[in-house]
Amino acid sequence: MRDAAAYAAASRALKPGDTVVLADGVWRDVDLLLTGTGKIGQPIRLTAQTPGKVVLSGQSQLRLAGAYLEVSNLVFRDGWAPGGEVVSFRRSSKEWAEHSRVTGIVIDGYNKPDRAQSDNWVAMYGKYNRFDHNQLVGKTNAGTTLVVVRNATSGLDNRHRIDHNWFGPRPNLGSNGGETIRVGTSHDSQSASNTVVENNWFEHCDGEVEIVSNKSGGNLYRGNVFKESRGSMVLRHGHGNVVERNVFLGNGKPHTGGVRVINRDQIIRDNYFEGVAGDGFASALALMAGTRDAQLNRYEQVDNARISHNSFVQVRYLFLGAGLDDERNAMPVRSAISNNLFVGTGTGDVLRSQGDLSGIAFSGNIQSPAASPGFPGGVEGRTLTLQRAANGLLYPPAGTEVGAPRDLAPIPREQVGVEWYPKQVRKTALDSGREHRVAPGEDTLVTAMAASGAGDRLQLQPGDYRINQVLAVDHPLSVVGPAKGTATLRFSRPSLFEIRAGGSLRLAGLEIDGSLAPDAAGNAVVRVPPGSQAFDYTLEIADSRIHGLTSNKAFDVISTGKGTLADAIRLERVTVSDISGSVIAAAAETDDLGTYNAETVEIADSVFQRIGGPLVNLYRGGTDESTFGPSFLLHGNRLEQVGNAGDTSLRLHGVQQASLQDTTWLRSGRVRFTRQVGEPHLTLQGNTFTATAALQSDTSAETVP
Repeated sequence: MRDAAAYAAASRALKPGDTVVLADGVWRDVDLLLTGTGKIGQPIRLTAQTPGKVVLSGQSQLRLAGAYLEVSNLVFRDGWAPGGEVVSFRRSSKEWAEHSRVTGIVIDGYNKPDRAQSDNWVAMYGKYNRFDHNQLVGKTNAGTTLVVVRNATSGLDNRHRIDHNWFGPRPNLGSNGGETIRVGTSHDSQSASNTVVENNWFEHCDGEVEIVSNKSGGNLYRGNVFKESRGSMVLRHGHGNVVERNVFLGNGKPHTGGVRVINRDQIIRDNYFEGVAGDGFASALALMAGTRDAQLNRYEQVDNARISHNSFVQVRYLFLGAGLDDERNAMPVRSAISNNLFVGTGTGDVLRSQGDLSGIAFSGNIQSPAASPGFPGGVEGRTLTLQRAANGLLYPPAGTEVGAPRDLAPIPREQVGVEWYPKQVRKTALDSGREHRVAPGEDTLVTAMAASGAGDRLQLQPGDYRINQVLAVDHPLSVVGPAKGTATLRFSRPSLFEIRAGGSLRLAGLEIDGSLAPDAAGNAVVRVPPGSQAFDYTLEIADSRIHGLTSNKAFDVISTGKGTLADAIRLERVTVSDISGSVIAAAAETDDLGTYNAETVEIADSVFQRIGGPLVNLYRGGTDESTFGPSFLLHGNRLEQVGNAGDTSLRLHGVQQASLQDTTWLRSGRVRFTRQVGEPHLTLQGNTFTATAALQSDTSAETVP
């Protein structure tokens, strides 16, 4: 078939054993609908002439309805689904697929243009369907990557199989709705789906705290590898699920988690966890405190959990009684933790517990080198020397039969996904491209930026640079001043740089003068416009001086717009003086959905003088617990006359982790820290407040000098 019309004609009367072959090329804006009834051993097939050479682009989608259907070897790229699903195992609410298979499919960055607009890349309806050997990578908009949709019409007892897929990098969404897999919903969670999820790789799946969100019963999660993925395998709803023989490799990456346990009759056995660095809900093992007589969408009490023969090696925390509060006050009951191996990182106690642990029976566990005092017994302290076996995993000496089984064999990466399409993990790094020397003058920087590529570095010579256009940054780029002398940037537009989708920016060794900017609303040195879809970007400013931002009442250094999300904003060894706004304004998300504009903000070894607004205004609203951020670090700085215009030098609302150390406040506004959700941590050490109102924690009315 060479076009959509030919395919539609050929697909009207397909019989068991028929195969439809799509010709190599780009198929744009195509609605591929495969219907019919095949037979066991004689499915109706839809495939590509050459694997990977048929690219579905624009607003294309694939739907299956019938029985014994099989689709293979297609690529979705350079577009987005016209509706709510890219690949759907149904035609309508009355027609769905059973005993059907989708294999060898690639979905690569096939995202809605608006990150807030939700869709599911794959939706499995019906019964006895299989999704295997596929690659799904780069989902950036809201919605689950793969979802099992359950209802009484198309089936609750699904018995699907999801296996040998590569779920590649999914960047942090910064809100709820970024799961990689979800099976069911809270509404239908009291029934069994009996779906099998096995032998998949989850690599850099960072969308939200739940990598896999289980919301039904009777499911089996077996033989999967979770590599450097933020979040956890979460048994959020549903009963009688089994999590076995999975491997979690955090490699020390922050917020990498393991298994979170809720509800009744859950079995977690024979799993291996190494280098898992998460805490709280993302601990290597988190047993939740639940709610008595819980509503369907809340946390049901853990009852009859069986956790055995797991290895927790170089993990940060085990958390028993996670989430204990006034509502979640029902601790686990009739549960057992047995024959596990516990090894921490050596930097602190591996066990964190809250509430009464008497409902958990501990037996046959070993912790090296010593048992945590919080365990009520059943954990022996013993110094063990672990050795790495042929399977790549660490084990105690022979004869010490605790922890993961010795025949555990993580599925190799090359055995998941497809072999004809690359498994790309890393994005282009700053300073990884070519260097361009730029001479001073009028709009010379404009010309140099237009000629730059991803990862390039613009090396400025000493002198004055006059910029009369807003410099759009749509790829990773560095602008660096000279080792000797000064490169001064003067701009005559409301903004100097504007970060757009795909962009990241590093500024170093520069003087930036805003005195020529017009008196316009929303002025900023670096602006990230609302609606720009800029996300997962990095912004770094180092060894630079910024001044003269006084042309209106809110002239900011950095301003982030609604719907944008920075992975990191870092300032180091900068001097900022005489500005009317904020140094970092990241408070555009004023709703209660838990969204925010920056995952991490770090400011170190810098000086700020005569700043009209707060140094940083960082906001996260709502009470949703699906995100890890924001986090904020302020170390080794000096603030002088900062925030006097509004009596606030620092405004942190809903920030989860904040560290203020070795910083001096002189004649500046107060620090406001507002607790919003979760377990926010505020660390204060070595700070000095002189003629300053110190710190106020709004929810507790506590002022700390």
